[in-house]
Amino acid sequence: MPAQKSHAAIIGGGVMGGDIAIIFASGGWNVHVMSPSQKTRDALPARLAAGLKKLGAPEANAANLKTYPRLDDLPWKEIGLVVEAATEDLPLKHKLFADLERLARPDIPLASNTSTFPIGEIGKHLKTRSRVVGLHFFMPAHLVPLVEVISADFTDRKIADRLERLMRDLDKAPIRVNQDIPGFVGNRLQHALMREALYLVANGVTTPEGIDIAVRYGFGFRYIACGPMLQKEMSGWDTNLLAGTSVYPHLYNEKAPPPFLKEMVAKGHIGMKAKRGLWEWTDEKVAKEKARIERCLQAGMEILKSDAGK
Repeated sequence: MPAQKSHAAIIGGGVMGGDIAIIFASGGWNVHVMSPSQKTRDALPARLAAGLKKLGAPEANAANLKTYPRLDDLPWKEIGLVVEAATEDLPLKHKLFADLERLARPDIPLASNTSTFPIGEIGKHLKTRSRVVGLHFFMPAHLVPLVEVISADFTDRKIADRLERLMRDLDKAPIRVNQDIPGFVGNRLQHALMREALYLVANGVTTPEGIDIAVRYGFGFRYIACGPMLQKEMSGWDTNLLAGTSVYPHLYNEKAPPPFLKEMVAKGHIGMKAKRGLWEWTDEKVAKEKARIERCLQAGMEILKSDAGK
């Protein structure tokens, strides 16, 4: 089915669901977003138009968006793919997928954007669970290229193959996750780094600013050009073996985050949305920082496109 005639259902129109809708709309898809929140539905058209503009996609594609308050209202005979991006609540997802199995054609994939729950757990009660797959985007989903295509033990490989091709067609950078392990791939790598960073701060080795500078202007600076595996191909695995043998015994391996993080969260100091985290925030500072980050991401995407010959 040509992309311009395809229909995607996005379940949830919040932070992730709205950005996922932008991805499909930018590729010419008709996008059907279900959200029980009137406020969310009202905000989606302007958000979609702004997202399409940032991606350089035809602004006319914004007309391909339709929103609905209930699952039953969607044009299920036309829907060719479902992406669930609802709240990370397992009972809610069980209910949604039971409804999706009832409503969606039996030949279409049922994907979840979960970053928390195993795909096997989400689809375990379904009769057609072979079509359940993970499609994990990274925030902001319309700007970050990575998408994880996750297979549970019961996922039909052809479904995963199909979604991997589709993500490439939508200018994303998909990877296959062949084992349904907690955190998948991207989040496991992020949390390994974050654990080390948090404990370095907790133990007074450096500051939060020091962590960010070390990553952005040090080894992280190289990552847009080559990932850690290719980088070690360049520097030599013999060097990495010696360095790892020396450093690994001293890395933090605690099973829980440090106490200061728990204390911050208990006080409600959870970051920008609470106006306080490691730093204090105002609406003006938040808007300025988010705009700067988006500019950096868009510039980085142009580098990657050029590198790929697109």
